[in-house]
Amino acid sequence: MPSAAPSTIGILDLVRKIPAVVPELSIMANGAKGLLRKPDAKESIGQVFQRAVKANPKRAFIRFEGESISYEEANERVNRYAHALEDFGVTRGDVVGILAKNTPETLLLALATVKLGAAAGMLNYNQRGEVLAHSIALLESRVVVVAEPCTEALESLPEPPKTSVVALADLERAAQDAPSTDPAVCAQIQAKEKAFYIFTSGTTGLPKASLMSHFRWLKSMSGLGSMGVRLHGDDTLYCCLPLYHNNALTVSLSSVLSSGATFAIGRQFSASGFWSDIARNEATGFTYIGELCRYLLNQPKKASDANNTVRLMVGNGLRPEIWNEFTERFGIDRVAEFYGASECNIAFINALNFEKTAGICPLPHAVVEFDEDTGAAKRHADGRLRKVATGEVGLLLSKVTARAPFDGYTDESATNKKLVRDGFADGDCWFDTGDLVRRQGLGHVAFVDRLGDTFRWKGENVATTEVEGALGAVPAIEQAVVYGVEIPGADGRAGMAAVTLHEGEEFDGKEIAEFLYSRIPGYAVPLFVRVVDSLEQTSTFKSRKVELRKEGFAVEDTSRLYVLCGREAGFRESYDGYADEVAAGALPRG
Repeated sequence: MPSAAPSTIGILDLVRKIPAVVPELSIMANGAKGLLRKPDAKESIGQVFQRAVKANPKRAFIRFEGESISYEEANERVNRYAHALEDFGVTRGDVVGILAKNTPETLLLALATVKLGAAAGMLNYNQRGEVLAHSIALLESRVVVVAEPCTEALESLPEPPKTSVVALADLERAAQDAPSTDPAVCAQIQAKEKAFYIFTSGTTGLPKASLMSHFRWLKSMSGLGSMGVRLHGDDTLYCCLPLYHNNALTVSLSSVLSSGATFAIGRQFSASGFWSDIARNEATGFTYIGELCRYLLNQPKKASDANNTVRLMVGNGLRPEIWNEFTERFGIDRVAEFYGASECNIAFINALNFEKTAGICPLPHAVVEFDEDTGAAKRHADGRLRKVATGEVGLLLSKVTARAPFDGYTDESATNKKLVRDGFADGDCWFDTGDLVRRQGLGHVAFVDRLGDTFRWKGENVATTEVEGALGAVPAIEQAVVYGVEIPGADGRAGMAAVTLHEGEEFDGKEIAEFLYSRIPGYAVPLFVRVVDSLEQTSTFKSRKVELRKEGFAVEDTSRLYVLCGREAGFRESYDGYADEVAAGALPRG
């Protein structure tokens, strides 16, 4: 049976964790102090980087495929890039689009941009055609710098962009003769100014460009980096997530710079090559998202799995049902799980190494009742919201304040849709995360599901992540995506899953049904399971559910569509009239 996230965390649980963090209290105290900074302070990412350079000039800042670049050398290259960008017309307040894959040059270019007081628009190099054109247009950038491996993406545009395009190779040539001194403007940049644009992953609709200010990045450095991750100077943090992802550019980079550690950049994620790249880069920690962990677990077991240099991992989405299995198999001492989003104005961090929690957040937030039909925060007769009790699941809202502003999107209407006003008092304002979490107590929460992915069946809310976790534990199943589909004549949405099988495995409907009934409530067992050859995903491993949900169970090829006929009968091949029987209440039995 899988072990779910604990419903509550109490004082005694907290007391047991304190001795382990005592040696690092000074690091945590500095982080807490950093949370008190103000948006109008003259502090920025560039200044943080320059301080780290001064403190550790000869220490490795970047490690890439075993080769290192020192802090001092990196800063000189960053400065040359910055002065070269000035020659291309970039000034404070501009935007520089960056279309480049995971290399040291990409990170150095992003740092050069923010040192000038410009914002780095981190374009998704997997986008093509109209989608990429949409993203470039949103940035309204002064220039777009394109690395050679991404020229094919640029060539896919329906028409040339309305901004200047500079090849990274041309910028590098210009940088060779540029000064290596720190740009003077860097000292004048205020925390409230723009630093990065991070694009949403595009699981639904066109991407949105989420703004990351220096202020929010600095808060991440203090709250996540110093208070949560707590790297030491001799640590190396490995990240193979795309540099256009906030887990890389904000969480990983800020954790490294807050401690003067080393940032090991992975060219891309490879489940089979992950641990060898960890060894090659001498990494003591790595950044993850939950799907990455599941892919690593799916690799054949080796006696040497726990024989690695990693002591901690930082990321989000490590599911409760695989938490212990993962940490025990690979010998991970500490999991700095966190909750956050590109646009969210607060974050939670598992600072005390509890199991199966997204951690604690000292900034104002609320876990509230929600309308199950609309997904909106539920208003009572007095027009106000209500918080759920400890141990219960609700919609997470974060309060928008001067110290926790909502930077929003480039699209003002999209920004306004995410705000809830007058929730508990006149004039208050809250950011609607769209996420369901369990309120665990002592400021801790556990992620449950995206509200849009949760569906209601037989009067119960079904969390797709819970069902995906159960399916993923079936030995024959490699990957699973779960979503709700409508059945004419039936209330709510019935569960449906698309799954891929491990090579050489077959779909045993009876055995799989028995397994699922032993793991999750009966109402959560999907009525439809479709076996597919592959599951399309975003570049950050998020499943594209929209097309699957639209298609539902009305698939052209029904030869690999199975339907639930009850606890005893299990899943059987689909047949005409099944949906009618479900609507009439005849199936599934048990």
